[in-house]
Amino acid sequence: MRVSSAITEAAPLSLCAREPRVPADRLVAEMVPPPRFDGVRFDTYIPDPNQPSQTEAVRVLSGFAAGLGAAPEAGGGLRRWFGRKPAAPAGPRGVYLDGGYGVGKTHLLASLWHATPAEPSRKAFGTFVELTNLVGALGFQQTVATLSGHRLLCIDEFELDDPGDTVLVSSLLSRLVEAGVALAATSNTLPGKLGEGRFAAADFLREIQGLSAHFRPLRIDGEDYRHRGLPEAPAPYSDEQVTAAAHAAPGASLDAFPALLDHLARVHPSRYGALTDELSAVCLTGVAPVPDQATALRLVVLADRLYDREVPVLASGVPFDRLFGEEMLNGGYRKKYFRAISRLTALAREAKGLVAQ
Repeated sequence: MRVSSAITEAAPLSLCAREPRVPADRLVAEMVPPPRFDGVRFDTYIPDPNQPSQTEAVRVLSGFAAGLGAAPEAGGGLRRWFGRKPAAPAGPRGVYLDGGYGVGKTHLLASLWHATPAEPSRKAFGTFVELTNLVGALGFQQTVATLSGHRLLCIDEFELDDPGDTVLVSSLLSRLVEAGVALAATSNTLPGKLGEGRFAAADFLREIQGLSAHFRPLRIDGEDYRHRGLPEAPAPYSDEQVTAAAHAAPGASLDAFPALLDHLARVHPSRYGALTDELSAVCLTGVAPVPDQATALRLVVLADRLYDREVPVLASGVPFDRLFGEEMLNGGYRKKYFRAISRLTALAREAKGLVAQ
């Protein structure tokens, strides 16, 4: 049997062969917007003309960023940036972006980070998971000391479904607010709080209890921009097509989907970003519905890291919208699963060029 020339071009990498170790100093250094959001700014955010809340969000956040140029004042010197009129002395020192997946909350959060007139070393950006990992690596007191000199801390995807970590991070944020650090956050929804396709500001503010006074909720309505006016996600390819593409693309990985799920159980989610270092594409064969919720949640984290790093995903098997069963999509983590489907679908579109026509 003659082997295709494409198969012999290069040996693909394997995610399953990687067991990265991430030192604490790298966790700190990487608290910046991910590569996908390196170039975003407020003027690159395209508000939906049918959603005035998106235009209002840009206005409010632009003013907030401008206000962060001055030295922080004890007790909330940035209050004036949250409205057209000065707020009362006890006003908020942070903003919470409240909206469904795909309305551009991370784009706006990263734009706020970029627009804040401070050195990168004096502002931090990370997901809730990355922040809890930082506390685990440095310890609580050292994390407070490390971040207390910052002008701004942005937290993407505040995880309200983990009560222990929520209390831990709430305590951390209380200490940082006392030190004059301004806050900005986006969030998901508590288990069982299904809402109507949206993230619930009331849930967020209730969970962080004493911190609620430090945040002004900023509602952002809209459709998932990743699918706005775009064609349907490409159908999965054959195993042979995916394998050939992995061999032909320098820097691509090739793994069987069930083996990858098993490997993710052995790697801490804090290392999933390092797991994807220097990959040009991820190629997966035999994609099938995820068997259980623990596995599904690990896959969500990997999907987030791949999306952040703009790594295309080429796959065979079932379409990505069939990864999570009906029970999962109707359960407490439904918004995480819909976000993962949305992001993996976008990455599948970006992978179409890897397949020889």
